[in-house]
Amino acid sequence: MKIAFANPKKLASSKSLFFAFFQKENVEKERYFFFLPADTKRTILQFAKKEFKGEEGEVKSFWLQKGPITKIALFGLGEKEKWNERKKQLIPRFFVQYAKSNKISEFSVPITKVLGQNLAEAAKTFSTNAVLADFEFNKYKEAPKEGWPKIKTMYLISAENDAKAMTNGIQEGVIIAKEVNSCRALANTPGGDMTPRKLANEAKNTAKGNGINVKILGEKEMQKLGMGGILGVAKGSLEKPQLIILEYKKGPKSQKPLVLVGKGVTFDTGGLNLKSEQGIYEMHMDMSGGATVIHGISVIARLKIPINAIGIIPAVENMPSGSSYRPGDMLKTMSGKTIEVLNTDAEGRIILADALYFGAKRYKPGLMVDFATLTGAAHVALGDYCSALFTNKDELQNELVKIGEEAGDYVWPLPLWDEYLSDIKGTFGDIANLGKTGRAGGAIHGAKFLEQFIDNAPWAHIDIAPRMTTAEGEFLAKGAAGAGVRYIVELAKEYSQILKKLLFPNS
Repeated sequence: MKIAFANPKKLASSKSLFFAFFQKENVEKERYFFFLPADTKRTILQFAKKEFKGEEGEVKSFWLQKGPITKIALFGLGEKEKWNERKKQLIPRFFVQYAKSNKISEFSVPITKVLGQNLAEAAKTFSTNAVLADFEFNKYKEAPKEGWPKIKTMYLISAENDAKAMTNGIQEGVIIAKEVNSCRALANTPGGDMTPRKLANEAKNTAKGNGINVKILGEKEMQKLGMGGILGVAKGSLEKPQLIILEYKKGPKSQKPLVLVGKGVTFDTGGLNLKSEQGIYEMHMDMSGGATVIHGISVIARLKIPINAIGIIPAVENMPSGSSYRPGDMLKTMSGKTIEVLNTDAEGRIILADALYFGAKRYKPGLMVDFATLTGAAHVALGDYCSALFTNKDELQNELVKIGEEAGDYVWPLPLWDEYLSDIKGTFGDIANLGKTGRAGGAIHGAKFLEQFIDNAPWAHIDIAPRMTTAEGEFLAKGAAGAGVRYIVELAKEYSQILKKLLFPNS
């Protein structure tokens, strides 16, 4: 799908026109109606008066028999007083889904007031979400004879002197969305086709030509480093573990790096604590955090954001076999702490323990952030529409939430209080990989566990389990959501300011 800027004159020659209006809004005041033929404008106004109310989710359309314009569609935005930032993300997705379902290959849409006054940002928001909505994972499907429905071109209409800002916004939005979609494709790939080694190869391929240095540590290197957590979880699989390291160093030499860590369990059976029939189906997506970091670093590089950023992905399969790690095992991590295994299905935190400690000791981060489909408890707590946020820096909490709002990749804070630490104290080892209270507070126990391995680095944990898959009403294809990639982009843009806040919290 091509997205292009066009001036208002394009409206008169477009095949299809899409307009969006609030409830009770005067359709006649649409600023770009001036460029339409008089009879077309008159037809739209007559149709809107009789058929269109502007209710949220409403779509009314009609065909024209004469001239280049063949179809007009009017989209309802609902009550203006109830409009909010989150709905901005949905409008372009709605347009794309409608166009594809009605086999509309080309349409023009004015950049409306609902997307804000900053036209570059509006164009970026629109383009990002349009490309996200256009994505479908049909790699394993036989194509229909007529081919998959495709939108060839979408024109964003604005005044001629807006061309540069709009074009820049479109380009950035498309870059971001393509990386998110690549992340989604990676996470959607079945476990048989996405092993730790294949994930490492995907990281190499993604990094090519982007100024990203890739290092892959194998079993022997991890043994030398004492990474008993990663090695322990990987024991049950014939597939060997990989520690994927991505280095992007385009910031000042003095700048401490932004270290991003992603959980990369390419398939999670639960190990000897085997998952249920219902729980195991989507576990090829348990490497979503790893995919997020791979494509998050990639989009930082493609946008040439001037920071130092490091990506670390521990990649393993969690499989049951005669060589699997067992409940009751003690795993000695790189930090020297031992993990008492109470349940082999709480494996993500175990591999992250080594990855986080490695990131903290090796790279001395200004901020370290991990992304992981860590707990079902986070999903229970927050539902389908945001990820859980934890941080050991209270002064950053509001900033980290705001970044999610700006990215359209929403996060919401949960507590990281020390009271929860006693719940995961080990009986025979230093720390247990499950809380004593069972499911109660499970997301917090997972975060509190990870905190023990960050070596006091400034840190945030984003549990993306609630956002592993797309939700109803998002106008996105079923499957992986690509959560975290857009968040990383905004985090990278704000990173210099975050470092100042950490250094001078009272300024």
